[in-house]
Amino acid sequence: MTEELLSLPVPSVPGGDRGVAWLRATVVRFSNGPDHARRRALTTKLLDDVTATTLDELATALGLPGSLDDIAGIAPSYQPHEPITAAADAAVERLAGTHDEESAARIGLLVQAWAATNALAEHLRTGNQAPPVPITRRAAETGTIEVSLDAHPFGHGPHACPGRHLATRIAKNMAFRALHHQDEPLILPNAWDHASAVALHAAGFTAIGTTSLGVAAAHGIPDGMGLAGEQATALARLLATLPCPVTADLESGFGRTPAEVAELVADLGVAGVNLEDGRPHGLATPQEQAELIAAVKERAPGVFLNARIDTHWQGVALEETEDRARRYVDAGADGIFVAGLTEPRDIEKLATLAPLNVLAQQRTPKELGDLGVKRISTGSLLFRAALRHTVATAEAVRDGKPASPSFSYDQVQDLISRGTRSDAG
Repeated sequence: MTEELLSLPVPSVPGGDRGVAWLRATVVRFSNGPDHARRRALTTKLLDDVTATTLDELATALGLPGSLDDIAGIAPSYQPHEPITAAADAAVERLAGTHDEESAARIGLLVQAWAATNALAEHLRTGNQAPPVPITRRAAETGTIEVSLDAHPFGHGPHACPGRHLATRIAKNMAFRALHHQDEPLILPNAWDHASAVALHAAGFTAIGTTSLGVAAAHGIPDGMGLAGEQATALARLLATLPCPVTADLESGFGRTPAEVAELVADLGVAGVNLEDGRPHGLATPQEQAELIAAVKERAPGVFLNARIDTHWQGVALEETEDRARRYVDAGADGIFVAGLTEPRDIEKLATLAPLNVLAQQRTPKELGDLGVKRISTGSLLFRAALRHTVATAEAVRDGKPASPSFSYDQVQDLISRGTRSDAG
């Protein structure tokens, strides 16, 4: 029934030659028939080849750089059932230039993207599975009716939203960043394949990472040698479609140049990446790693870059760890990850520099949060535990002992078949 209702025309809006009234009357969102078809084609063309990772990038790509304050002022008056304010009218006029369909399309796209990404980002941050836009309106014989979108994915309709992919990606980026600035640390489980990732998301985790050891070992490749790039990036692309933010462990970039790593990060579609200063045969210089970080952040500013500092693995003094952390943050890193960091005083000191990521350890999330930690990763722990459970289960079968509980066949089928991707529907 909902699909039939969604096929009804949108309610007509009054005409206007200026301000919000002009914008409403000229955008594809509130159009029907030939006007809708023409304006939809224009909107789709404007989004061709746009690969923005932030709303600022999207605004620039649409020819409206620095316009987000005006867009935020227009958004509350954009929907036809909302009152138009003088401030919203003035904002439209500042951005419009000429009052033609292309100008309206650019402004309308950005208004809808602003509203959608902020709403979706908040839902992603809190793990709310409800659609960020709960209803839409249609014109029926009895008048305007409200149609529930509860059972539909974001951007669903008789004409799939042409900006859905972009809005979803930007919203995931926004949500993932916000998850590093909460009172409680983000608990980030690390998956090694699609099934482990969707199972973790289904268990209520709001974001998922990948583990380089798990990915490499599952393909018979040693970890940390830069040899599992193809496998790691293939998994990242697959998990980027999950309905939650995903961050990918890219080791140190798999031997690519800074420019090549930057293009890779921009193209993967994930909300975050880990880049480490460890190399197959030692540590990169701080300058080398800072150049890598700066290149990635310039190309993909919306992707959360977690700079892993491998000094503790190598027994280097805290002073060098702190110096590297400062350099990486100055280069644009959004967070720092010091693998092996456990000493409370060291944690507290480094936590003042940027959102600090540590590996899961004996201290509780609250205890680590009280020290200033913003993210706790499981690293390769889950993969190693799964491997051990696999062997233990096989041994139990061999030895005639009861096997430990596991997911049923149907549970696994359900995990990977029911709308587990953000582009489903």
